[in-house]
Amino acid sequence: MKVAGIHHAYGSRAVLRGVDVELPRGALVGIVGENGAGKSTLLKILAGELRPDRGVVRHEGRFGYCPQQVDLNDAFTVRQHLEFFRIAYSLPDLCRAEEIMEALRFSEFAQERVGVLSGGTRQKLNLALALMHDPDVLLLDEPYQGFDWDTYLRFWELAAQLRAAGQSVLVVSHLAYDVDRLDVLWRLEEGVLRAGAAVAS
Repeated sequence: MKVAGIHHAYGSRAVLRGVDVELPRGALVGIVGENGAGKSTLLKILAGELRPDRGVVRHEGRFGYCPQQVDLNDAFTVRQHLEFFRIAYSLPDLCRAEEIMEALRFSEFAQERVGVLSGGTRQKLNLALALMHDPDVLLLDEPYQGFDWDTYLRFWELAAQLRAAGQSVLVVSHLAYDVDRLDVLWRLEEGVLRAGAAVAS
């Protein structure tokens, strides 16, 4: 994924002022910034949910998007959500989704309605929906909010597996947790990405 010259404003307030970034294959990349810095706006633009005022976003291959706000239907079960997305992704089965559910330890909730799930379990489903079609690029906005410690560690194990398989993962957060797990860390400040630093050994 390549991004060049992204600008975006809400009225007279400029949020992004020329963002340039390239996400290489098989990389685990982080973008951090203060609340209100424009992180979610940038991610929505990268995912195609929001059109920038100026700039270009180029994707190669499939991408998955896990937004910060979980957009699920409380009346449907976990499995019904997976089936809807299976059809949307034109997948033959739910094998990959079931692998992710097992990795994140929420397979037992398959028949539960989403409305009765905890926030952490809803977030697990959100992540599974973004990953079940095995994307080349995964865009994550505060992906581990609501996770307990065990699930938090399992999330990073899953991210490392994706990187090892040649997939690219972009994690956006307001805090730079576990920077030693990342290949590159960027900071979004004053509407631009500051020079990235290699952090993984």
